Amino acid sequence: MVKIAILGSGSIGCYLGAHLLQAEQNVYFFGRKRMQKELQECGLHISNLYGQSFAIPAAQIQYETDLTQLAEADIYLITVKSQDTESLLQDLRKCSFAWEKKVFISFQNGTRNPTTIRHIFPESICLPASVPYNVLSSGNGRFHCGTSGQLLIQQLPQISDTILQIFRRSKLAMKTHPNMQGVLWGKLIFNINNSLNAIAGIPLREELENRRFRLLLAKLMQESLAVLKRAKIQTVSLGTMIPWLAPHILSLPDFLFFRVASSMLQIDRQARSSMWEDLQRQRKTEIDYLNGEIVELGKRLSYPTPYNNMVISLIREAEEKRKGSPKLGADAIWEKFTTTP
Repeated sequence: MVKIAILGSGSIGCYLGAHLLQAEQNVYFFGRKRMQKELQECGLHISNLYGQSFAIPAAQIQYETDLTQLAEADIYLITVKSQDTESLLQDLRKCSFAWEKKVFISFQNGTRNPTTIRHIFPESICLPASVPYNVLSSGNGRFHCGTSGQLLIQQLPQISDTILQIFRRSKLAMKTHPNMQGVLWGKLIFNINNSLNAIAGIPLREELENRRFRLLLAKLMQESLAVLKRAKIQTVSLGTMIPWLAPHILSLPDFLFFRVASSMLQIDRQARSSMWEDLQRQRKTEIDYLNGEIVELGKRLSYPTPYNNMVISLIREAEEKRKGSPKLGADAIWEKFTTTP
């Protein structure tokens, strides 16, 4: 049996790891001591929007805070925040010299992480992957998946087939794709909403039911898509979620939007963005790897990105205040958008 190490045992890492453990895979978690204590006391409790749930007893959870204990793993699932990728993997690199047959799978936001992994571990195999759903931690080892979707992973003969078998046995729907870089850019367009949702401080479904918020998101997406078009970057659809159609769908009147959106994505009342959770826990967000990617690309192309700049400023301000989400309403954010030069 292969040894699987999960580097970054937050919401996504614990959700994936719990499913793998339930299927009796050999799983080791790595992360903060706070989470180690939580799981050792409470175990893992997993639920989803379909009403399904299961629990993993604490005694079955192998959790490490020392990277040297994970040097012999065969597969590494990278689920740390993007800003922590390089420092964590540089530390892991020091733990062993035998990296030739290792497999790294990046289940992270943004587009840069696979490049970082390949730079640090050039002799290993790196597979970019995409997590389409939202997982919220509510404490006491409880993790709830509030949206629908299936995992995507880079198509690579034999290697990706083995990974597919492992995840499917774990009841985690997964497909391969030949162009994961395009998928990551496509996902980034939808992840632009992470910051807007964090600023609003309300559940995702409540946000999307408000046409005023949807129009704000449409503006952010249109600006982002325009930058990618200027850069000649092709985005790839995530199933029924099509990046270049999203702004038009978001702009539809309520009765049409609800009809179209319900066939594309299911969201329950608990789902919130990971960036909202970061603000609530007073952690540094991934804003540089989401809206920041668009802004930096715009700068290189001399293409203005005022809406993404404004959202970044609001997130930075919330990070500095360390009081959680600013909980701005749609009208307050709209006023900032319309007064942006």
